[in-house]
Amino acid sequence: MASAVAVVLSGCTSDSGTVDTPELEARGTVLTTVQPTRQDLTNQISLSGKVTINPVFGIVAPVAGELRFTTRQPTTVAVSRDTWVASVWNDGAPRKVFVPEGAMMAGRLMADRSEVSKGMPIVSAKHVGYGITAEIDSAQAYRISGAVKSIKAQIKNGPGPFECEPVGTIAALPAGTFPEPEPEKTTAPAAGPSGAPAPIENKDPAASAPEGSEPTGLRIVCVAPAKVRLINGSDVTLDVITGRVEDALVLPVEAVAGLQGKGKVDLVDENKQRTTIDVELGISDGKVVEIKKGLTGGETVAVPGPNLPAPDPAEVTG
Repeated sequence: MASAVAVVLSGCTSDSGTVDTPELEARGTVLTTVQPTRQDLTNQISLSGKVTINPVFGIVAPVAGELRFTTRQPTTVAVSRDTWVASVWNDGAPRKVFVPEGAMMAGRLMADRSEVSKGMPIVSAKHVGYGITAEIDSAQAYRISGAVKSIKAQIKNGPGPFECEPVGTIAALPAGTFPEPEPEKTTAPAAGPSGAPAPIENKDPAASAPEGSEPTGLRIVCVAPAKVRLINGSDVTLDVITGRVEDALVLPVEAVAGLQGKGKVDLVDENKQRTTIDVELGISDGKVVEIKKGLTGGETVAVPGPNLPAPDPAEVTG
């Protein structure tokens, strides 16, 4: 028996007396890869919502520039047509901002003459009557932040599916404020203690600016057709489509660092070594993401994608 064991053990060693091991790839070698493919792509998200009365929504600046409010600020009744309430001046040209038909102004979110950026909420409005609202998880916000193409709604145990018209922006915002009324002008300035006219105070325009607020929650607001019977508080499921692309160049989301705007992927060469490059990203359905620029379709890409570098602690705390 002892001799048999010795024979078995001798078969597990090499002539040099070292133990043989399976061949391993070098550390850092890529083992899983994928190539870009083409397909039609739809960014569709399902949300849970409710029927509400007089929901508040935001209206954004159409361009970057200086915000100037008009005196037309419907605050007590719904307007019968789109009503001009402000303009954003850019390069000497105004871009008008409207409160849509069926809504009234709920407040200013920025002070008059403020510098604003494109897409920034500047006015809050209130839809008069029934609307449908759905809260948005922060993880879904960037998938919905672009223009909403269409919304279909289904009321639980009720009407549907039906088209629901989106209004406003999803951005979290307060109700807004209104400026204090101007004091009535007198024919002569009030006299000071010595009988001379009292000095006129120079008011700081920023003093009338709405105060900042904590985030109020991202939400989407849409309006159902008039023929649909709604009951306040009813549960609703919304299918939101924010974009469609035909014959899009796509990669699995696992192969891409980032899911909005700019991203990075690792190209793999014939020696299975990585090179990280920048790409421009489009829409995503949660499984694949559109590659708008940076790839031609013939590349080999590593899975998983590159790790984004950790932020500089000095920048985070500074």
